Amino acid sequence: MSSMLAKRMGAKKVLTLINNAAYVDLVQGGEIDIAISPQQATIGSLLTHVRRGDIVNVHSLRRGAAEAIEAIAHGDTQSSKVVGRTIGGIDLPQGTTIGAVVRGKEVLIAHDDVVVESGDHVILFVIDKRRLRDVERLFQVGLTFF
Repeated sequence: MSSMLAKRMGAKKVLTLINNAAYVDLVQGGEIDIAISPQQATIGSLLTHVRRGDIVNVHSLRRGAAEAIEAIAHGDTQSSKVVGRTIGGIDLPQGTTIGAVVRGKEVLIAHDDVVVESGDHVILFVIDKRRLRDVERLFQVGLTFF
């Protein structure tokens, strides 16, 4: 409530800490610019460590029903299922979408003709959590890489 009041009184940016999950729906799309949930941050940190492949960040979405994943592409066209391929040519599991590719300091919005290079950070959205293992396998390099 105090964050909403601060915004109404002229604060340019408002950040609030939300401990009660029931309040998350109230602040999304409202006056509060940034809502932080310690529980969600902890879950994302834990998921990063249990995912296979080179997964940098994981964020739980829709109360755990979906995930946003940042994975690093490694290898070459022989050892990787993503490196050297266009986004349209990657065999993504059902319910998985690539949102962007981060190459160095450049962010490329995902289009079918964008080619994934080794070292790229690929941002994926997975709405069918049963397909997470398939997504992880996409970013694991083959034995020929070593």
